Amino acid sequence: MKTQKTNPKITELIMSLKEKSYQEKAAIWKDLARKLEKSTRKQAEVNISQINRHTKADDLVLVPGKVLGMGVLEHKVQIAAVNFSQKATEKIENAGGECLELSQLMEQNPKGSGVKIIE
Repeated sequence: MKTQKTNPKITELIMSLKEKSYQEKAAIWKDLARKLEKSTRKQAEVNISQINRHTKADDLVLVPGKVLGMGVLEHKVQIAAVNFSQKATEKIENAGGECLELSQLMEQNPKGSGVKIIE
């Protein structure tokens, strides 16, 4: 039995991701929509330390889930995610980085080029 998302914000985001994928012919948005359709338990939870290990300064990172605050961020990055913990937001901003909503990332980068996906 398939379950439905109950959060209207997530449902709307999934629909807009699919629409953007079709309009821009960018598979990254369709892939992200599929990942967000999964159960919340199966969505990514990524720590700051993992982002720090796999990125360099001024990278654009996409997390199809939640960013958690464990670890240290040593360089400036832009991170787009479904949700951020309070500690993660503080650490990203203290490092000079930026926390983005997924809809903001779609507007800034409609083709999805140069985006690193970390799960």
